[in-house]
Amino acid sequence: MKTRLFLIVAIFLQTVLLAACAQRGATVEEATKAGAQPGAGAPQDAAAMVPQAPPAAPVTPEYRLGPGDVVKINVYGNPDLATETEVSLAGNISFPLVGDVKIGGMTRAQAEKAIAQALAKGKFVPKAYVNMLITQYRSQQVSVVGEVNKPGNYSINRASSVTELLAMAGGITAKGSNIITVIQKDGSGGVVRNQVDVKKLFGDGAGADVKIGQDDVIYVPPMPVFYIYGEVRQPGAYPLTHEMTVRQALSVGGGLTVRGTERGIRLERKTDNGTTTRRPNLDDKLRPDDVVQVPESWF
Repeated sequence: MKTRLFLIVAIFLQTVLLAACAQRGATVEEATKAGAQPGAGAPQDAAAMVPQAPPAAPVTPEYRLGPGDVVKINVYGNPDLATETEVSLAGNISFPLVGDVKIGGMTRAQAEKAIAQALAKGKFVPKAYVNMLITQYRSQQVSVVGEVNKPGNYSINRASSVTELLAMAGGITAKGSNIITVIQKDGSGGVVRNQVDVKKLFGDGAGADVKIGQDDVIYVPPMPVFYIYGEVRQPGAYPLTHEMTVRQALSVGGGLTVRGTERGIRLERKTDNGTTTRRPNLDDKLRPDDVVQVPESWF
């Protein structure tokens, strides 16, 4: 009797154990299908666990040698060949033993290779290790003219920007306009003129800085002005800001005198056909060199 009871209990325990193992196996299988490992927490996206490479930095074109550049050249193990020379108008340099070597239009590494090949070809130094240092950049120049503190030609050793060139030129004078002109050559040899709002470049950053290259010209014109005369408290010439109206011009001029009136204001404007005079609305926009005449009230 006891033996039979023992067998029944053993069979019952074995059945319970098998059921528990089957349930655990199903859970593991479901987790595996969901992309999780047994014993791990919530399933994770495998792609999110792979380290992402940082975005590639923009590549700046390497400087290419040109007429006027001064280079210093050394050949390893041959101190007598050390040379400092200037690139000629033809793009050549004069180097000991080999004479003229054309390096104009080459990068520094290409120029080093060209000199090494010339030495090897002449059987002077079969396996020359050439090192070149550009000591003066002169071939690539940009002109900054107009209302800047230090106008002139500026050498650049890489692609630069409008803000960098204006900084080199000492900044814009108090009389300079915020709207400047950048003159560049296009791919067909023509000339392209682009207007740039410097206030946006240095202010809120809403404008994209223009890249400047060889032979480009940055022109900073004088700030445009308007004139206001007649019955205003402070008549004279004033800087014309963007989108300025006749109403704002009256405010800049100090407002009306006790005898002034907004009725009968006259606006003189220069055109291709001469000077025109009309009665403007107070919300009309002014143009450079406009003259606002404020009359005296009769009452």
